[in-house]
Amino acid sequence: MHLTTENTAIVLDSTSDYPEAPSRFPNMRVVPLYVHFGDETYRDYVDLGPGAFYERLRTSPVTPTTSQPTPQDFLDVYRDLAGYERIYSLHLSSKVSGTFQSAELAAAEEGGARVRVIDSRTASLAIAMLSHAIQRRLARGTTDEEIDELVERFKRECFVVFTVETLEYLQRGGRIGKAQALAGSLLNLRPILGVDDGVVAAVARVRGRQKALAEFERRFVEATSERPGLRVAIAHADAADWVGTLSELVWRVRPHAEIEFTSTLGAVVGTHAGPGAVGFFWFHDE
Repeated sequence: MHLTTENTAIVLDSTSDYPEAPSRFPNMRVVPLYVHFGDETYRDYVDLGPGAFYERLRTSPVTPTTSQPTPQDFLDVYRDLAGYERIYSLHLSSKVSGTFQSAELAAAEEGGARVRVIDSRTASLAIAMLSHAIQRRLARGTTDEEIDELVERFKRECFVVFTVETLEYLQRGGRIGKAQALAGSLLNLRPILGVDDGVVAAVARVRGRQKALAEFERRFVEATSERPGLRVAIAHADAADWVGTLSELVWRVRPHAEIEFTSTLGAVVGTHAGPGAVGFFWFHDE
């Protein structure tokens, strides 16, 4: 099957931190996850934007929790895209959320092979970067096989490093071991984290912001080269000053790189990362 932007749609979930996708591309949709403050429920980005979320997070006596979309949420979107012959549905790592499973159940309900559900094995703007990589191929015409090859390479070669001000939020959400959170608080060290085969993993511990920045630079230099197609994304949780700092790092080290996205982490990812977190993503593509 010859795939184009006319016959192929892309569905993301809101952990891609790319709420603008549908307004930029007619063939894209975003399915929101849910954020709960006690018995109040909000749809990520729809009912609760990042600004209002971080304001509330800093003052709320209630710790927010998150939940995945229902299979029906996905089914409604798939059916709304009835004019498309193929749908690529790209989602947060199945090892940290049931979102992928909800999408799979909805795809099975749709029947046939029209909906292809992809476990990105990553999170946040990395998923947005994958959506753009697929979209570039759709724009020039592509095949399922070429997209399958892209997805497999993306899982191997898309890098994510991030740091958080405290491991408390990841620990609360059960996304990282309690022992690591305890060690971090005792030693007053800043953890450098990555995503290893879909799971959050500590890759280094440093003291202070400047050392964190140096570690980001070291990993970026080691994993990239100065050639066309290097794409970068920067996301932060109410810590916008990091965007300029990391952008300068990118332009100094890899002057030809394209900064594809800069974004504030939405309420769902922000619930687990906590205020002050920053993520740095890169992927070499056409």
